[in-house]
Amino acid sequence: MDIVEAFAKAEYLNYILIDFNRASKEVTDLFHNYLDNLDMFFMYLASFYNVKLYERETLIIFDEVQLFPRARSAIKYLVADGRYDYIETGSLMSIKKNVRDIVIPSEEHHIRMYPLDFEEFMWALENETLMDFIRICFKEKKPLGQALHRKAMDYLRQYLIVGGMPQAVEAYIQTRDFDRVDRVKRDILDLYRADIVKHA
Repeated sequence: MDIVEAFAKAEYLNYILIDFNRASKEVTDLFHNYLDNLDMFFMYLASFYNVKLYERETLIIFDEVQLFPRARSAIKYLVADGRYDYIETGSLMSIKKNVRDIVIPSEEHHIRMYPLDFEEFMWALENETLMDFIRICFKEKKPLGQALHRKAMDYLRQYLIVGGMPQAVEAYIQTRDFDRVDRVKRDILDLYRADIVKHA
């Protein structure tokens, strides 16, 4: 979710994040009562989240959309309306399973998200040059030199401990605390296990 919010902040004038894990009945009722009157739908949505909506410059994020399939099926009408852009996020396993009584909108375009690779990890740590040099040396079959080799190995060891999950990397950048990173990774694993148990 951090990546989607960062994208929203960088690319749009403003955004609304609807987390269906916590959305109130007032918000979910909008999808039942006002899809045939989108002017009212957007007025209520803007008022509820206290966000001014700008045509073509506002992003609306449906987080944990698998928990409220009605919102997912509404994408067809919202996209056709054309005023705003939309991103849906959620557990792929639950999204694929939780489709009863809805029409999957053809307007959905799926993007698979992956953990950060080693180069992206170095970018996150604000080193944007070392990987290019490693590539050149590898291509030309030349050694990095002792100092840069030590530096590259230090980054690699950090990457092997922290991994590439964005939340873990963010925790590491903020704290440089491997224990904190480990707790973040354990929390992520617990979420995965809970999601798997729901479908086991």
